[in-house]
Amino acid sequence: MKEPAVVFEKRGLVGIITLNRPDRKNTITAPMASEMRTILDAIGWDSDIAVFLLTGQGADFSTGTDADSFQSFKRREDRINHHAMASRIASLTQPIIAALDGAAFGQGLELALACDIRIASDRSRFAMTQINTGEMPFDGGTQRLPRLIGRMKALEMILYADIIDVQAAKEMGLVNRVVPHDSLLSEALKLAGDLTAKSPLALKYAKEAVLKGMDMTLAQGMRLEADLYFLLHTTDDRREGIEAFREKRSPKFTGK
Repeated sequence: MKEPAVVFEKRGLVGIITLNRPDRKNTITAPMASEMRTILDAIGWDSDIAVFLLTGQGADFSTGTDADSFQSFKRREDRINHHAMASRIASLTQPIIAALDGAAFGQGLELALACDIRIASDRSRFAMTQINTGEMPFDGGTQRLPRLIGRMKALEMILYADIIDVQAAKEMGLVNRVVPHDSLLSEALKLAGDLTAKSPLALKYAKEAVLKGMDMTLAQGMRLEADLYFLLHTTDDRREGIEAFREKRSPKFTGK
């Protein structure tokens, strides 16, 4: 029986999404994009998941779009799914951590950019490679990359398609942390576990304030922040947080 190209599992409050074509360096095909969409549509509203972790099976996170698959697209739905993988990942309201090993190239890097926290192994490499084949980033790369590392560096990466090592990526703010490759998954799960101890609602609203606020004026962003802050004060989690602080104990958040 053929293994799925995208695998999902839950470990407690952490939902783990794994790109699962290690023999093809997790290159992205139309069926893979469709599987990803099906999974995300099914689990995106699961209130029992506080944090998502996105990773790749094998030595590479993803080397990008599978050229053969891309050329064989016949259905409009295949193209839509393929061109919206990163956007669908970014639409998840829970925090998303990317665990990046080996190569994150092309659309693979675009998927990583859609995540909120990126932890990379010491052998990771990054590149926007699409320009080399007469194409350009199409899954949010031209928009998310400059917002993350600035216009100058983003244009350099996109136009020259040079491969950068993990230290350069760390210095420019492309990744948050660098760890030994043999401890990448354990470190990523630890980071995810640290977030599950916090209020799921506070995590959700904080993420919303940051991401939506970046497309607003400062005054509009401040208003959004205030609205979400006051909304949190109506929740059971906020009351639990106050009581736990007063009683000098760890809070037990329920996401309500």
